[in-house]
This record gives sequence, C-alpha cells and structure tokens, in this order.
Amino acid sequence: MAGKGIASMGMVASPQLSPLLLFLIILAIHSFQIVHSKCIIFNMGDSNSDTGGLAAGFGFYLGPPAGRQFFNRTTGRFSDGRLYIDFLCEKLKINILSPYLESSGSDYTNGVNFALAGAATDGTAIPLSTQVLQFLHFKNRTRELLPLGKGSMISSKEFSKAVYSIDIGQNDISIAFTANLSYPQVIERIPTILSRIEDSVKSLYENGSRKFCIYNTGPLGCLPQTLSLRKKNDSKLDPVGCLAEYNNAAKEFNTGLRTLCHQMRSDFEMATIVYTDMYKIKYDLFANHTNYGFENPLMACCGHGGPPYNYRNGMTCGQPTATACPVGSRYISWDGVHYTEAANQIIASKILSAEFSEPPVKLTSLCGH
Repeated sequence: MAGKGIASMGMVASPQLSPLLLFLIILAIHSFQIVHSKCIIFNMGDSNSDTGGLAAGFGFYLGPPAGRQFFNRTTGRFSDGRLYIDFLCEKLKINILSPYLESSGSDYTNGVNFALAGAATDGTAIPLSTQVLQFLHFKNRTRELLPLGKGSMISSKEFSKAVYSIDIGQNDISIAFTANLSYPQVIERIPTILSRIEDSVKSLYENGSRKFCIYNTGPLGCLPQTLSLRKKNDSKLDPVGCLAEYNNAAKEFNTGLRTLCHQMRSDFEMATIVYTDMYKIKYDLFANHTNYGFENPLMACCGHGGPPYNYRNGMTCGQPTATACPVGSRYISWDGVHYTEAANQIIASKILSAEFSEPPVKLTSLCGH
C-alpha cells in the first residue's frame, strides 16, 4: 500500500545530514582528539632553558635589555628574547612552559619548567635531584586536586605519556674549571656527574616517566665569558678560536652521556630515551656563522669592552656600564654565556629535525604517541 511505507511498520526514516552539519560534527570530533592528545613537557635544567625560575624563586632581577625581543619586557630569561624551549613549545602548539616556582599567572596544563639558572647536578641551590623532587611533589599534588577539578588537571595517563627533558651539565664543568682544577681533575669528575643524571632518570622512570629527551652540553670554550676570563697567553685555541681545553672537557662529558643513554635504554626497557647532540648544533653556529648570517661569532651582543669578546666581569649585561648591540643585529651570544633569540630559534629547528638525535625520533612524534 502506497500510503503506508516504512513509517507504518514502526520505523522512522533517517534524515540526510546537510554538508554543513556533517562538517561541524567532524570538526567537533577532531577538536576533541586534539584536546586529548596534547603534548605535555616537564623540563629540568639550567639557564639554557630557565623561563623565569630564578627570578620567581629567588627574586633575582634580570633587567633590561633582556627580553627586548618578542616579549618586549624582562621575563627572567637570560636572553634578548625566546629560548630554544620556547620555540619547541610553539612548534608543538602548546603554551610556553611556566616556571615551577612562579606563583602568579602560571599555566601548568601543558607541563612545568623546573629548570633554574645556575643549576648543576649537585652543589647548587636547586640541583637536578631537587628538581626531580619538585616534580614528584607536583605530580602527587596534582593527583590530590584532580578529583576536585583543580590544579593542572593532568591525568595519570598524561603524566606517563609526557616528555621529560633534561638539559644540564654545563655548570658542573664550568664550576670545576673555575675552581682551578687541572684538566685531568675536571675529567675525573665526569663519572660522578653522569651518575647523578642516571639517578634522576631512574627516579623519574620508577615513578612512571617513559619518554626522555636528554641534551648534551654545548661548546663551553666558545662562550665569550670563557674566552675573556680564562684564556691565557699559552692557551690552545681550536680553528674557530675557541678554548680547546674547555671544549674537550665538554666532549668528554658528552661521550659519557651518550654511552649512559645507551645503557639506560637497556636498563629501563619501557622507556624511550632520545639523546640530542646540542654540542654539534651549537658549535656549527660558531664554525659556520656566515651561513646563518651571524656577525662576530665569539663576541657578546650585550656587555662591555668591545672586541674581541665584549665581556668584562662586573660590567655584564644588565649593568649600567654595559651596552647592547643594535636591535636586529645578528649575534650568537647574548650576554657572553647565553644565546640570543636568533640563535635559539636555529637551535630549536635543528632539535626538531631529529637529525642530531639518537634514535632520530622527532619531538612531534614523541609527543604524539
């Protein structure tokens, strides 16, 4: 009977979805997936990745011209602008990491930055081991607040899928040299430094961490501060003009760290441990500075004294006696120790390429699994 059809049989015909409605449904599903596959990073280290921890925790004032690029204000970063970790966060499309010790305006939904300027694996105000303890406190407190709908709202699953980055060791080696230890004595300290890093990774692993990005240390002998204060008449320089002894010590540390990462992959079978050669990335900036448009590769942008290094104790960047290169200048070193935003952007791009990582796992991929 033509007048009844399927409706008379107790069935209702499904209406066709309009193209617009179908698009909105797909968009909603896609948005839901993005929210729940966000990348979370917990970072530990020193001033190379400190986004304001020293300023927040100790009231250290890092005045102008720091932060003159991008932020247009001081942020506690030892740079004229963004650090490499800021660029990594931007690429991952997450908020830049707030310092753990910042009490006002912090956003921990995408992770926490425990890095603190001056930190080493031991013997400093907040060494690596303390940063790990701070993380464990943060994790426990987050677990308590989660049922109440408070805090960072990071779930246990998200903690296990987060990326744990460690960039430390530069200050350990620098402190040893500053204590006037001989080169052999500095090298003798490296196994102990590496042991502390291993202990920290082990502690994180035993508490559920599974993805690690471990950065080696950069060419200490190329820093204007090192060259200005430590170079002597009989010092051996490499072809770029860097202090060979300092760079060799960094290489020794890096060789040990690479071996350690290989060992930890066997010891911590459920972990993914990516070792990134920060030394190679940074040294290339000095050795091939013209390829990147940099000028005066061994000279600080902000400092005092002029060529060849523009660095003098007591007249460092931020002091009234220091001056900065014009905005827009292409320098590698910002203040004699730390890198400029321009250099940090290149460093971040090379990290993201995974060409300098073992295994060559991209950070974007590590975050997505």
